[in-house]
Amino acid sequence: MQIKQLAQVTKVSAKTIRYYEDIGLLPEAKRGENGYRYYQQTDVSSLNFIRRCKELRMPLADIKRLVAVQSDSNAPCAEVDALIAQQLEQIRVAQYELQQLEKNLQGLADSCEHNQIKDCRILNQLHAN
Repeated sequence: MQIKQLAQVTKVSAKTIRYYEDIGLLPEAKRGENGYRYYQQTDVSSLNFIRRCKELRMPLADIKRLVAVQSDSNAPCAEVDALIAQQLEQIRVAQYELQQLEKNLQGLADSCEHNQIKDCRILNQLHAN
């Protein structure tokens, strides 16, 4: 299949597919005599795997590691476990930071009762050291 078809099947843009090839996340596609890229079912599977990892907010470097470790099916999965545990911890930290941000914004939203900018407590708090 051509890149346009691969993009449709995997819901990943052609531009992103080319980028993944450029950085070595996907192997370079075979090219026909016309210069068009042609992909196989294995490329669909690989791209779906990468897309799923991106949905989990995994960095490209970690996805590369996950792609690489699959080359030895008998290897222990300790590295996979570690990468997932690390990503889980990063998500937990991000959740905590978002909760703190929500509290700060709610405090600002609750602080102002005036109708004029000159008396706006939100702006005053944002200007405070």
